[in-house]
Amino acid sequence: MTESPTENVAISDRLAQLAADATGETVSLDWVLRQLHERAFGLFLLILALPCCIPFLYGIPQVVALPLMFVSAQILIGRRMPWLPKSLGARTIATSGLGNLADRAGPWLRRIEAISKPRLGALTRPPIDRFIGLALVLFSASILVPLPGTNTVPGFAVVLVAMGLLQRDGALVVLGSVIGTAWIATLLFAGATLATLIRTWLGI
Repeated sequence: MTESPTENVAISDRLAQLAADATGETVSLDWVLRQLHERAFGLFLLILALPCCIPFLYGIPQVVALPLMFVSAQILIGRRMPWLPKSLGARTIATSGLGNLADRAGPWLRRIEAISKPRLGALTRPPIDRFIGLALVLFSASILVPLPGTNTVPGFAVVLVAMGLLQRDGALVVLGSVIGTAWIATLLFAGATLATLIRTWLGI
């Protein structure tokens, strides 16, 4: 495969370039996807997950959660390039918001880039990456939970996994997967505890 000119560009720089290339007041998710080329899966996951890392942000996480889940499911089934149906691809994000995202996320992404390196590469390639896809589907689904702050931890987990896939760093993939799995377990435990308390209160 011929290497894309963007293949060796730092992820933080590629995100800034994407924001600079955006024109008009909004851009569609389809437009974003078309700009990403060979790094489409990892970068698209990253772009969708980054807004979810902002605590107590409402609206945007719910907009991006379904596309995030859909793209994650494609990793699970083994697709090599992501695709969005028309209804999801037509969703838009503000061009100014994309620029703000690149500015705010850039320093943090550069810190992650500074410590990441290719290692445990088997975790970022088929067939093991399908298990990562399953984990990402679950993390994305938890972003939809309508409770305060529930988008932040799974969003951060997806960001770490996406960076791991982009950097071919299995250690980041493991770290993100552990954080996301712990979050899912916490949600399940809290839900079960709440259900028990309600049953006790109602005398069921």
